Amino acid sequence: MTGPARTVLAGLDAVRSDVEDLYRDLHRHPELGLREHRTARKAADALRQSGYDVTEGVGGTGVVGVLANGDGPVVMVRADMDALPVRERTGLPYASTATVTDTDGREQPVMHACGHDVHVSCLVGCARLMAERRDAWRGTFVALFQPSEEDGAGADAMVRDGLTAKSPRPDVVLAQHVLPYPAGYVGTRAGSFLSAADSLRVTVHGRGAHGSAPQASVDPVVIAASIVVRLQTVVSRELAATTPAVVTVGSIHAGSSPNVIPDRAVLEINVRTYDNATRTQVLDAVKRIVRAECEGARSPEAPEFQRLSSFPPTVNDEEPTRRVADAFTAYFGDDAHTVELQTASEDMSEIPQAFGVPFTYWAIGGIDPDRYAEAARRGTVAQDVPVNHSATFAPVLQPTLDTGVSALTVAALAWLGETDAREPGSAPPA
Repeated sequence: MTGPARTVLAGLDAVRSDVEDLYRDLHRHPELGLREHRTARKAADALRQSGYDVTEGVGGTGVVGVLANGDGPVVMVRADMDALPVRERTGLPYASTATVTDTDGREQPVMHACGHDVHVSCLVGCARLMAERRDAWRGTFVALFQPSEEDGAGADAMVRDGLTAKSPRPDVVLAQHVLPYPAGYVGTRAGSFLSAADSLRVTVHGRGAHGSAPQASVDPVVIAASIVVRLQTVVSRELAATTPAVVTVGSIHAGSSPNVIPDRAVLEINVRTYDNATRTQVLDAVKRIVRAECEGARSPEAPEFQRLSSFPPTVNDEEPTRRVADAFTAYFGDDAHTVELQTASEDMSEIPQAFGVPFTYWAIGGIDPDRYAEAARRGTVAQDVPVNHSATFAPVLQPTLDTGVSALTVAALAWLGETDAREPGSAPPA
């Protein structure tokens, strides 16, 4: 199965500098979700130059490029495009200094702190290679660039905007994510891979009073503090030790003066689980605890719950994952691994679900291998290796980009390169 892949990837040296230049450019010019106009234009222009039929503006800023190359399977490969409201501290010569104005009129820094610039650059490189060596495969290659993954809105936006009518129905959907593993690493995992994630905003009500007269109040700060402490028992005391889940209170806001007891407190809570039964159990427990603490404190109003975002679990289908894992082992050798369960979340699975087709999603590494090895030797990986969403997260250019381009190409050709794709009279693959 590596013959077509090696044929197509023989062109990697010729595209490497362009992929690196695109990565630096995208990293320097990050864009938040549903504002990825420049990024989407770059991707669309690159696809058109390679002969793709391109549809822009899907779900806002999404791009779909279709390259039909005779009868055969249809493979869709997805990359996400959006950045994060983070101020970059990498010190790179191509570091972002970009800012945007949010809906409240405040200036926010923007950074590609999650590696979506890697994803876009690698898919552009893969798409170009596939177009340049159409003699090595047969079928249809679909390159999909998705907006707004970070808030879980982008895949749904593309689906609601008619994605299934704007792209051929794929036989499989493929995607990858750069993670804090050594660059050159590729890792697959069948079944549960990424968690579901649900973010809630909870408003608890009290009765305001002077700080010198607490007896006249119902203090929402104390209610909020009790909720935070009690929520720590959901995972530790209500779930089996073998059932993974995370409950995080990431934000609390209450009051504006040290001598005024406010009349409300707002908590933002994030829940991560791996199956629907646990998801329901944990979310029910969060709401039960909030209501009970409010009732116990004599809160004058019932608490309010607002769903901020919701990500489905990413559960890789067995057969395509096995096929990709076998192709990676054949091509990458010892750099192909089984990756452990991740507590990060993704909305990518909504795309294959809309088409009713299987998918698989894998990891590539982005950390300088020597840096990672030294941290592993000292036992300080957690402290010394920047993780996604960190202000210092910046995948090394190589071998990260080469690995990403190669992984996408090898995986796609596990379907598209299955049959003899040569046209009559064409030269055999090298």
